[in-house]
Amino acid sequence: MSERTPLLTGSSSQISNSKLFLAVFAAVLGNFNFGYSLVYSSPVIPKLRSPDADPRLRMGTEEAAWFGSIYSLGAAAGGLGAMLLNDLIGRKLSIMMSAIPSTIGYMLMGGAMDLWMLLVGRFLTGIAGGMTAASIPVYISEISHKSVRGALGSCPQITAVFGALALYALSLVVPWRWLAVAGELPALLMVVLLAFMPCSPRRLLSLGREQQAEEALRWLRGGHYNVQTELRVIKHSIDTQGKVTWSDLATPIFYKPIMISVVMRFLQQMAGITPVLVFLEFIFSKHKVSLQPKYDAALVGAVRLFSVAVAACLMDKAGRKALLYTSSMLMFVSTLTLTLISHNTGCPPSPAPNLTHTLDYSSHDAAGVTAAGLLPLISIMVFIFGYAMGWGPITWLLMSEVLPLAARGVASGLCVTVSWLTAFALTQAFTHLVDRYTLFVPYLWFMVVCVVCLLFNAVCIPETRGRSLEDIENYFRTGEWYPVSRSRSTTQTG
Repeated sequence: MSERTPLLTGSSSQISNSKLFLAVFAAVLGNFNFGYSLVYSSPVIPKLRSPDADPRLRMGTEEAAWFGSIYSLGAAAGGLGAMLLNDLIGRKLSIMMSAIPSTIGYMLMGGAMDLWMLLVGRFLTGIAGGMTAASIPVYISEISHKSVRGALGSCPQITAVFGALALYALSLVVPWRWLAVAGELPALLMVVLLAFMPCSPRRLLSLGREQQAEEALRWLRGGHYNVQTELRVIKHSIDTQGKVTWSDLATPIFYKPIMISVVMRFLQQMAGITPVLVFLEFIFSKHKVSLQPKYDAALVGAVRLFSVAVAACLMDKAGRKALLYTSSMLMFVSTLTLTLISHNTGCPPSPAPNLTHTLDYSSHDAAGVTAAGLLPLISIMVFIFGYAMGWGPITWLLMSEVLPLAARGVASGLCVTVSWLTAFALTQAFTHLVDRYTLFVPYLWFMVVCVVCLLFNAVCIPETRGRSLEDIENYFRTGEWYPVSRSRSTTQTG
């Protein structure tokens, strides 16, 4: 009996997750930097659009629009780079490498003497954001035990929201150049901490480093956890895969999870979250919700933070699909309401919105939301809440869960690239659609996409709650939920 008990130590009761949490914290500092750099342009553009700005750095409409949107192109390039780096040097080193373009980018922006330095710096921080977006979810999923993988999979989204809130808070008291200097600190701290964290055990086993993989897994799970069962399951999964060829991509174990991940990232962006966040101030003004920008940022940040916290708490209890259903329904109801409002009001087209659009808030109080603007305000907050509790964090988590190990590095980079190219294209199209058709057409489009999200979740997305990564791979191989880990432990103990 004493020999069998250790073999059953896959149970979470004998796991110590304290070191795992430390490793996750070290990794998600990259997501904190991602959230910080994503919204860096928000407080900077108004200052560089003002008449008293340095003439060498003063921005017109076109320059400001590029300064805001070039980050997405950098993130797409970073996703492409991660496709190679994830499998070439590993997940952990890929995350650490992102600190190089991030630090150089912030140095260029902090010490900018000409406009090109700001644009290049912004592009480089985008590359860093794309690299971390493709590498961190994969690293976390591969080091986490299945009992906590859902909650830990929400951490990247939560820390990204914290990063955005930190930027908004600092921008109230810190000059824009020093905001860039402050942005270097999370990336440097991430590198220092990750240097002491283990590599992914799955990555080490795939390289034939069994001793190092065992040491890494024992460090992550604690001294009272028997790692042999989990190591055998991971090794079995690796041994049955081999090297991926083009013909392999035509088999269900590869093309199904890759298609699910890519389509989820595509739908995530097509639902409209990026243009809604980028043009939030303009959207509020169209609906007569004239809040000062700092209150806009605080309101959006609070809603996003609350919703991702809810998702983290429910991820391993309610399940992924249930949260995606709830998320899709909330987004659908809110966009339907906004579509009806914008159609009934019949506002004439106005000049295209841009990142430099400013409003006169001198006559509006912070609480001065009219009755006519209350329903749009609530609807927009519900939309952001719905997205951030489902299609925001779960899309990242499922990507790292369902992608097969042999193609996980390359496929995750592909997903990030598709996501950011879609975000860039949709953000550019949004300005033209509003200019020509008012907000009615974008809202109508977002509503239709939310319906597609609902149907896609019902038909294509598997429930991965409580499943090991090997169980999930086996599902795509056989089409059935065959519990690999349980069967193997049973065989050993029988």
